[in-house]
Amino acid sequence: MKKKIVTKPFDRNIKPPKQNIFFMPLIWLYCWWVTRKGKLRINKVRMSGLKPPYLVLGTHHAFMDFCVTPLALFPHRANYVSELEGFEAYGEWLYRQIGCLGTRKFVNDLALISNIKRVIKRKGILVLYPEARYANVGTNSKLPESVGKLAKMLKVPIVVINMRGNYLQSPIWNLTIRKEAILDATITQVFTKEEAAKATVAEINAKIQEFLTYDEYAWQYETKQAITYKKRAEGIELALYQCPVCKCEFQMESEGENIFCKHCGERWYMTEYGRMEHLIQKQQSENCLVREHHNLIPDCTVDFTHIPNWYEWERSQVIKEIEKGIYCLNIKVHIEALPNAINFIDLGEGILRHDMEGFALTFKEYNDDKEKTIYFSSISMTSIHTEYNYRGKGQCVTLSAVDNTYFLFPRGEGFNATKIQFATEYLHELARLGVNKNR
Repeated sequence: MKKKIVTKPFDRNIKPPKQNIFFMPLIWLYCWWVTRKGKLRINKVRMSGLKPPYLVLGTHHAFMDFCVTPLALFPHRANYVSELEGFEAYGEWLYRQIGCLGTRKFVNDLALISNIKRVIKRKGILVLYPEARYANVGTNSKLPESVGKLAKMLKVPIVVINMRGNYLQSPIWNLTIRKEAILDATITQVFTKEEAAKATVAEINAKIQEFLTYDEYAWQYETKQAITYKKRAEGIELALYQCPVCKCEFQMESEGENIFCKHCGERWYMTEYGRMEHLIQKQQSENCLVREHHNLIPDCTVDFTHIPNWYEWERSQVIKEIEKGIYCLNIKVHIEALPNAINFIDLGEGILRHDMEGFALTFKEYNDDKEKTIYFSSISMTSIHTEYNYRGKGQCVTLSAVDNTYFLFPRGEGFNATKIQFATEYLHELARLGVNKNR
């Protein structure tokens, strides 16, 4: 019997319940159990005597974040802002019981703001992960200005929890647990209620960004955490998609502890301490001169041994494309819509275009024979949600309206979620500054 498809949108206005008090011992026990192998250490700064209500902003590395945070807040309950994927995966009733508020990523959700106010008004704790996606290479994302505005508006203490080791234990591009990774978290009251009242939105944003800054690979190297997993580099080409030597995109592949370029043959070895060692190929001096003549050498101003440097170099290459006016993506995609917390809806194939103006998605809605195009302007999107292997279906990005989220899986060459993310963020910055993108 064919399963009935539910198209009714998620009810964003339902009052969020408190975490079920009978669930709390189970939640704390489960969190303790899954973090014990990582020898979790929690450091508390200016937290003595602090009682709800207050706002908590956390770094977002991996699923482990959701296990560390409840332990850092013990013995208090909290409400958590969560994307609807979790509601669909585990069931809306359960997610409500553990205190989740449903929303969509990178949209202006006024109903969510109302529910956050409700949580604070009843003297609760509201937890938000403002980066809105897992770290691609273990470094933080730039926070939108709206974070400081929300913190200022709530008129409560502002707490930041900066977690370490969660990404190293299970990076988004290869979720296999690295058992040697150590877990560490520092939870800090960065603004008292009185301090927040005196600070400007810009000052609040700057301090929050400072306390949410992290670099997992730098921390791993400094603390000499050796990760011996034999396939530790497999999948990292999803983030490191461009070769620093020949500059070709989408030709990187990985195997075991190595990443290599299919186009020019250059290889890098990922050490136990998370560094990338360039395995220079043995060549005659004449061949070396040919390589140099064709500019087949890495940018000497960038230290590619540090993975986040490679990642940021790729961002700079995308910015150059945009500055030259040549950036454009036009590709077939398979579309799955998530209008609610019940089911995904297969919408078949469509066309995704991304250029200087933003995104255009052309497709047919469920039970609609007529094609339509919906637009997402650059100014409206501070970033985009990316996935490297979403539920085993491969890379995808998502575009969200208030009442629907579209999961877009590539059906052709030239698609890389990381590159699309870089372009989205820079195009938003240009739009925000009012820069003429067609100059």
